[in-house]
Parts: sequence; C-alpha cells; structure tokens
Amino acid sequence: MARRRRERTPLNAEINVVSLIDVMMLLLVIFMITAPMMQGGVDVQLPKGEAKALEPKSGLVVTIDRQGSVFVDETRMTFEEFRAAYQALSEQRAKRGVYLRADASVPYGSVVRVLGVMVKAGTSGVGMIVEPEQP
Repeated sequence: MARRRRERTPLNAEINVVSLIDVMMLLLVIFMITAPMMQGGVDVQLPKGEAKALEPKSGLVVTIDRQGSVFVDETRMTFEEFRAAYQALSEQRAKRGVYLRADASVPYGSVVRVLGVMVKAGTSGVGMIVEPEQP
C-alpha cells in the first residue's frame, strides 16, 4: 500500500492592501472634517474689514471677548495677569508674530490697554484679526 504524499500549499504572506487603503481613506476623511473645527478658539464677533487670510496658529494670538476678558491663545486671564505674563510669553513666541482678536463690541479703551502692554514689552507690528467683508 503506497502512501499518498500530500503536497503542501505555500502560505500566503501578503498584506491585503485594499483593506489598508480603505482604513487610510476613512481616517483622511475624518481628519478633513474635524480639522476646521479645531481652529475655533474663543468665540468673538470680529469687526469687518479688508484683510488677507491668517495662517492658523502661526504666532501668539491675544483675544479680548465681549466681557473684556483677555485670552492668550485659549487661556483666560485678567488684565493684571496678562500684564504680568505677557513679557515672558512674547519672548518665547513673538518671533512668529503677535495677533490681536477683539470682539466688535469691546470698548476701544480695552483694546488700547492691551496694545499698551504689548508695546511696553517691545512688541512691534501687532496684527489685527478681522472678519473679511462680504461684497
């Protein structure tokens, strides 16, 4: 009685690339949908004006909201805390630019006080962020 020898089929060691592409496309779509939402920051009603688009997170962003609170990026501070902390913050990050976002309803005096702290710390060329005018 002769034994039949069974041939072994070689193992398939290939990665299924189609599934990998599907997962990568799904992650790309999710990233594209959520990326614009991450630029929200502090909610302010910006004044209208002619301006070019700002590169997101390109420098130090100081925001003044309707209540007159000062935010550095998204960290809330009182005016006195801002005055004390701005010198150190500007030395670390002002090389990439300093931008001021002020709500349209904020009194002009509040904006001038914040600008005064910036100028006293040696900051020059503060960018004012505005909402582009609709034609």
